Amino acid sequence: MSERSPPRSLYRDTAGGTGDYAALAGARRARVAIVGGGFTGLSAALHLAEAGDDVAVLEAHQPGWGASGRNGGQVNPGLKYDPDTIEAMFGPDLGPRMVDFSYAAPDFTFGLIKRLSIACDARQHGTLRAAIRPKPEAAVRATAAQCQRRGMPVGMLDAKVMAERTGTDRYISGLFDARGGDLHPLKYTLGLAAAAQGAGARIFGDSEVLSLRREAGGWLLKTARGSVSAEKVLIATNGYTGGLWPGLEQSLVPVFSAIAASEPLPSAVAATILPERPVLYEAGNITVYYRVDAQNRLLMGGRGPMKSIDDAAAIRYLTDYALRLWPALAGTRWTHGWNGRVAITKDHLPHIHEPEDGILICLGYNGRGVAMASAMGAALAQRLRDDETPPFPMPISPLKPIRFHRFWPVGVKAAILSGRVKDRLGL
Repeated sequence: MSERSPPRSLYRDTAGGTGDYAALAGARRARVAIVGGGFTGLSAALHLAEAGDDVAVLEAHQPGWGASGRNGGQVNPGLKYDPDTIEAMFGPDLGPRMVDFSYAAPDFTFGLIKRLSIACDARQHGTLRAAIRPKPEAAVRATAAQCQRRGMPVGMLDAKVMAERTGTDRYISGLFDARGGDLHPLKYTLGLAAAAQGAGARIFGDSEVLSLRREAGGWLLKTARGSVSAEKVLIATNGYTGGLWPGLEQSLVPVFSAIAASEPLPSAVAATILPERPVLYEAGNITVYYRVDAQNRLLMGGRGPMKSIDDAAAIRYLTDYALRLWPALAGTRWTHGWNGRVAITKDHLPHIHEPEDGILICLGYNGRGVAMASAMGAALAQRLRDDETPPFPMPISPLKPIRFHRFWPVGVKAAILSGRVKDRLGL
């Protein structure tokens, strides 16, 4: 199956539409051109347009075609590393800004949804980070302690409470962060696109940018049928980054994440699985994550085949694991299975680059993109407007291609296998 056509997914079947933005035709001008119609690009476009700026979004397919319309729907706080580690890595000024920004990203996202009245099944019922073995438990406790020292709404739950909150006795402990939650990601993406367009942004679908070059003190972006001349350009292509900017594709690894969705569960069964409706992801080397959506469907996610899928049978390990967690699911029909690419960076942090004057790049959310990309869009809009109040919340780093990048498919398979072995051994 070609990645030119996204797989059938629960989200595409229930979004009530998948966008119908016309392709760019002819020569246009904009002060800011944005490449990519996902959370980052659309949030940036919205905030630029609301500030009265002239912005055009060029999406190769339709808004939400990539990970923004396929992800697990979890709105989680934080970055890959604990707050103490981030502050040690980036110092006493930038470090705390990064921590504050990333942990506040869910509140930003839910606030944006409320302000724009986006109907996307948004619920802020918290995030559970669950530990199965002692080593992940120690890591989870360290995270909780650091968050608590900073006054965050985070607490540890013992095995008994975890069983009550999840409906399974699989976990020895867990961290609960009240700021997390979930949403229907494709509905949210389409809502962002509509809001951005309503604010004055021009959005073009089926408009892959084929070339980007300097022209007349600005930049010229060409598609198959048109062009945009812009003073500034934001590239926000994440896991679907190609060769538009030299070395960018080689600076990250696109990893497939897969999701299986059940039929709506009987009320009696649905009431026993995550009864308070938080989202959950397991602590470990290879993460499994899940939630029960607003229609009582169970969505199980994790690393999947390194190719497109469109059926839950291709990810039986996820549906089998669900049955292990909740035997009452026996006989449940799994109606959807799909996957998509998330962008993994070498340091597991988002990468923001400014390789030349007028070029801003943001990608690499490492599976934490719903909240972070939404919030980053607003921060990027400020930077594109040369507004440094407040100061930019993330580091601006040089673009560094990963060595031996051409071997990434082999490396990803080896890393997943190694991670699963370590998880089984408790390492």
